[in-house]
Order: sequence, then C-alpha cells, then structure tokens
Amino acid sequence: MSKGKYSRRAFLRTAAVSLPAGAFLMSSVASAQDLPKLAIDDPTAMALGYVEDAASVDVSKYPMFKAGSNCANCMQIQGADGAAFRPCGIFPGKDVAAAGWCTVWVAKPT
Repeated sequence: MSKGKYSRRAFLRTAAVSLPAGAFLMSSVASAQDLPKLAIDDPTAMALGYVEDAASVDVSKYPMFKAGSNCANCMQIQGADGAAFRPCGIFPGKDVAAAGWCTVWVAKPT
C-alpha cells in the first residue's frame, strides 16, 4: 500500500487548525439566527437573578444593582445594538432581553 501525498501528521496538523476555524464560522451562523428567549424560570436565569426588565430588580435582594444597568449596556451582551433580544455570553444558545439584568452584569468599557 503506497503512502498518499499527505502523512497522518500533516492531516492531524491541518485538522487541528481547520476544526476550530470551522467551529468559529458555524457559531457566527448560529448566532445570526433567531435564538430562543431565555425563560425566567430557567435554573441558571433564576440562580443569577435574571429579569427581563431591569426596573423590576428587587434591590433589597440584589444590592449590587446599579440604577441604569441593563443587558444592553453589559459587557456580556452580543449581537446588534438596538435589538430587543440579543445573545449573551452567560446564557449560550439563548437570547436575553436588552432591557433585562442579572447579577453577572458588568459595564461595557467606554
């Protein structure tokens, strides 16, 4: 049996570079599609105090809440500015309300 043009080592090297690049491209396609909205009763959402309207945050329960903070001005938010629901790095595969808030909120750098 003769060897092909590429060795197994060359194939593995190519695969090691190609697979992550392909995954990145596929994630871009997936994030461009409509994702399901994060449910308020989702266990992770509940654990992180997620609400769809930051005005409804219980400040006695979440004293770290800062007036004016919401998902739209959080560093974790992704997607196009101005959309009512957008992907979030904390809740992969789900859209969060831009007007929402959770305890992982971190201000976007200015």
